[in-house]
Amino acid sequence: MVISNRLASIQPFYVMDILSRAKALERQGRDVIHLEIGEPDFPTPPLVAQYAADFARRGDIKYTPAAGLPDLRQAIAKYYRDRYGVQVESERIFITPGASGGFLLAMALVLNEGDKVLLEDPGYPCYSNFVRLFGGIPSLVPVDASTRFHFNPEILSAVWDRRTKGVVIASPSNPTGAVLRPDELRALVDDLERRSAFLISDEIYHGLEYDEPSSTALAFSDRVLVINSFSKYFGMTGWRVGWLVVPADCIDNAEKLAQNLFISAPTPSQYAALASFTEANLHGLELRRQVFQERRDFLCEQLQKIGFSIKTMPSGAFYVYADCSRFTSNSFDFALSLLEETGVAVTPGKDFGNNAPERYLRFSYAVTLDRLAAAVERIKFFSERGRHKRA
Repeated sequence: MVISNRLASIQPFYVMDILSRAKALERQGRDVIHLEIGEPDFPTPPLVAQYAADFARRGDIKYTPAAGLPDLRQAIAKYYRDRYGVQVESERIFITPGASGGFLLAMALVLNEGDKVLLEDPGYPCYSNFVRLFGGIPSLVPVDASTRFHFNPEILSAVWDRRTKGVVIASPSNPTGAVLRPDELRALVDDLERRSAFLISDEIYHGLEYDEPSSTALAFSDRVLVINSFSKYFGMTGWRVGWLVVPADCIDNAEKLAQNLFISAPTPSQYAALASFTEANLHGLELRRQVFQERRDFLCEQLQKIGFSIKTMPSGAFYVYADCSRFTSNSFDFALSLLEETGVAVTPGKDFGNNAPERYLRFSYAVTLDRLAAAVERIKFFSERGRHKRA
């Protein structure tokens, strides 16, 4: 069979090598602590599960409109009013099969063959692959602790050229957990509007902030494309339901694309997601956020005591992006050795771009505090014993 040439440029997750080996060790009876997984460890919120069960018992499980369940779109619009003080018409909100479905829809809307898209490096690796699939050219732009691993207008000006058509940002970000301040986000939005360029804002970790709440890009423009999901803050990873907010003049084209790409997001998941916005469920999510904050504070303190350097303290998501260069010059080898010798699985920096990946490891704190403490003891032992090689 002839395979598309585009697949040659699609990179797998390197962490899958770590995960595959971790699973093999578990089958051998080893105890593995998973700090590599970007998935909340909490179960589906009870109210969400109850909504889904009640809907399934009725048995009338049909397609929804391609843009999504009207009640859910209206609930999300109300959420923007209540949480952010932002008016978003429900017609602009498209329910998608996870945030990934939102990215596919967004990229299909805005990209032409050869369009260059600026991406923060380090950043989520799928962004590049989404751009390539639609014929665009991803351009990884190094960012560092001086801007808390985010773009600003000065960085964009230095790399902008005639082929550049837009930018993807994420706040809170993966892998760094860094959050853009409102003034910084406004400056980016204004700069890109001046350039008549598109902005895709990944807001999937909104709600998981530990210092100041995130601002949505929709607070500063109705021309941006905003992606969010029920996976992270709302704790519904396996339900595969997210959303995309589009400018008003994109509604018809987004509808046409959604009909062809998805038909619709899973109907039971959409009904279940309605429970996410109930007062009782939001209260439960706030308690979970506080648990994540306690874990963040613990892990950051302990990693620094061991000798890891955290260039920017994570203000959101559930990751710590730590500099491990005191111990190794090859973070991938370090991660493999750490797993083999201690049973702690972490993600190497090479999954997140080309910006000094050999210096960094990403630690997820989506595990219990007890398991985090056990992981810290193993990492400390491994580091002190020097059971790793400087490459």
